[in-house]
Amino acid sequence: MADLDLDALADGVRAGRRASLSRAITLVESSRADHRAAARELLTRLTPGAGPGRAPAVRVGISGVPGVGKSTFIEALGSDLTAAGSKVGVLAVDPSSVRTGGSVLGDKTRMGRLANDPGAYIRPSPTAGTLGGVARTTTQAMIVLEAAGYDVVLVETVGVGQSEITVAGMVDTFCFLTLARTGDQLQGIKKGILEIADVVAVNKADGPSEADARVAARDLAQAMRMVRGRGEWAPPVVTCSALEERDVDEVWRQVLAHRDHLGEAGLREKRAGQQLDFTWALVRDELDSRLRRSPGVREVREEVRAAVLASEMAAPEAADRLLAAYDADRPGRGEPEPDR
Repeated sequence: MADLDLDALADGVRAGRRASLSRAITLVESSRADHRAAARELLTRLTPGAGPGRAPAVRVGISGVPGVGKSTFIEALGSDLTAAGSKVGVLAVDPSSVRTGGSVLGDKTRMGRLANDPGAYIRPSPTAGTLGGVARTTTQAMIVLEAAGYDVVLVETVGVGQSEITVAGMVDTFCFLTLARTGDQLQGIKKGILEIADVVAVNKADGPSEADARVAARDLAQAMRMVRGRGEWAPPVVTCSALEERDVDEVWRQVLAHRDHLGEAGLREKRAGQQLDFTWALVRDELDSRLRRSPGVREVREEVRAAVLASEMAAPEAADRLLAAYDADRPGRGEPEPDR
């Protein structure tokens, strides 16, 4: 991204040019220090572009176990929304290898019809093996999409590990997709997912599986009542068939009902809290990046690694050694003050 003109890029994003949009998201996803600085400048220019008077985009996280039909569901929902006049942005968080950093990034292939829809924009995004990376890149990509005029942003999570918790903390409504006949539904779904889900949909409610889906929905609705306290939003549990594009609109109605439940003040308060959490996520991410770039840390890293693997150094001692090497790189910094 040599000779990057941030003003021209921001103008292109606000004008809805797809090339500018792709370039801007590539910038905010980059881990290079100079790109991070440029991304911060770009977002400063774009944030006012969200425009006073423009309603905040509807941010929805969509998750579920592999094979539940997330991509089929998002394609059906996104197509319905674009047909109704909305502009839909899809951020598909793809799992990265923790060893190589590589990702499959096949979501455009799985959502071919939506990928070719002029009213939609699909962006596969690697996690880079870290949840901190998800928080930084996905939150900033949402800001870029909203500045480009996308009034609905759907974030598809990998459906494994703790990424659902991370994504739930950056959207307005978190939708969990599940299936019938996948073992004991109440035991097979983590209580944590039930606690963060705002809408639950039992997908593939078609053909012989439709009756089972309705039974699963009833059981899950009972579980949700046990998890949530009185006075809280009671997450609805509905059935749908993304393949047959049946009752997908009902899921969306429940998403909008949850948004109405929050109200303008509730939504504003929720997003403010998310921005504070995001602030600390950025701090942690930047500190991690600085630690890895530290010359002092690079000097002792292999020595510490070898000592830990040979059981010659305990983990706390190894951590102290690395942190001491990092502190030594910072001029005028002595030993950290003890906690008081």
